[in-house]
Amino acid sequence: MLDWLRQPFGVSTWTTLALVVLSLAVGAVIPAFGDSMGYAFGRLAALPALLLLGVLLIYDYKKLVLLILLFRSVGDMVLESTQFGIGNVRMGIGGLINLFVIIIACMMVMEKPRDFPGKLARYWLPFLVMMSVGLVLSYEKTNALKMYLGMLSNFAIFIIAIYMVRTNDDFNKAIRLVLYSSLLPTLYALVDVALHMRDGGFRLQSTFSHPNVLAFYLTLVLVLCLYMLKSSLYNITPRGRIAVCVYMPVLLVQLLLTQTRSAWLACFLVFVLYALVFKRSYLLYLLLLPLLLFVPSVNERLMDLGQGNEVMRNAQLNSFAWRVLLWESAIGWMETQRLLLGYGLDGFGYHVGTFFPGDRTIRWDAHNVYVQFLFEMGIVGVLCYLWLYARVLGTLRALARIDPVSGFLMLAIVVQYLIVSFSDNMFRYLVFNWYLWFVVGGACALVNLHATARASTARAGAARHRAGRSSLPGNHEGKV
Repeated sequence: MLDWLRQPFGVSTWTTLALVVLSLAVGAVIPAFGDSMGYAFGRLAALPALLLLGVLLIYDYKKLVLLILLFRSVGDMVLESTQFGIGNVRMGIGGLINLFVIIIACMMVMEKPRDFPGKLARYWLPFLVMMSVGLVLSYEKTNALKMYLGMLSNFAIFIIAIYMVRTNDDFNKAIRLVLYSSLLPTLYALVDVALHMRDGGFRLQSTFSHPNVLAFYLTLVLVLCLYMLKSSLYNITPRGRIAVCVYMPVLLVQLLLTQTRSAWLACFLVFVLYALVFKRSYLLYLLLLPLLLFVPSVNERLMDLGQGNEVMRNAQLNSFAWRVLLWESAIGWMETQRLLLGYGLDGFGYHVGTFFPGDRTIRWDAHNVYVQFLFEMGIVGVLCYLWLYARVLGTLRALARIDPVSGFLMLAIVVQYLIVSFSDNMFRYLVFNWYLWFVVGGACALVNLHATARASTARAGAARHRAGRSSLPGNHEGKV
């Protein structure tokens, strides 16, 4: 009886008491929590979701992060309904998931500190330091902190990928995980088309918060499909090859329906460059491109660039001319002494109502990552940002020596990201950034693994050579 009291049901008494106290506390909080949330279902789900995430974190944090990556592509449409406000601060389950990802990365490092990729992590260090400086200089700490934590979660995903990719097969599993994450958005895209395509100016966004986010996500998945079909590092089965070949046209149709021109351009450049470098016969497919002009939505989006390019009173600017006017206004307004370190994180949105002649009631972002970071973190911040990508590109370039196709495609993923950053707020697209850095982190880990294997092989060969020499007759080095 005493033993049972000490450990009822095989659990220590203190653990049992802690669970009882926690249950009572949750029960006491729920009525007040329900009142504060207005008894909205989505908001009420935040508390049990947090408890579930905590249990999964304790049970198996590696499986938890895989589940997050698998289903985060459908998260925006659900997580937005869980947001609630405390003062001027908006929060929800999405922010908690970001926090859990950062915690999981820390847990991986603490579990295996010797495996910490110090060299790869140092790529991020200058930019994260400048983000910290931008946080200190910021006029609105709340929005700045959310932006900072979002970028920190990208770094966490990068580190998680490196810890999870220990073999070539692990990297291929990571590729498949990202591909599988696109299945539910693809299915929901049919619902989106059925419900909204009859409306004028329809742009497909599926489960994402904006059509542009879906578009860039699709470009990533399409490149990964090409990797699965063409890379010698990926041994695809005949059935898998058929499935990927059928799936790619479905993804391309979705990409067209997003009407995101920069994503069209990025995808076009990747496939054309691949054809030029590896398979020139694929250039024949370019003969089909003029047929897209007969698609009304594509024709309208392309023709829109030909008008509205002049800044005149009461003139309607097209999206590109509007962006150029926004960039010129921002850079022209900047004070000389602010060019070095900028106005702090979220400083662009804070000041845009002052320098931009458009609608002063909207907090616009720059729609250009480089202009935004120049405004918020100055020249130093932009250089640190470019340093990060230059180092990543240098690492991925080594992958081309292992497999030319894989190296080209991984480089293409990063280069197309840098290209579309000239016309969009890429740093805001958290979901897409997670998948991007998960793939890039895995690719960098693969490069390191091959480099380590080559070094080990070289050391083993040198050791065998020395052993062979010492066994030769008359070879008595070190002996008298």
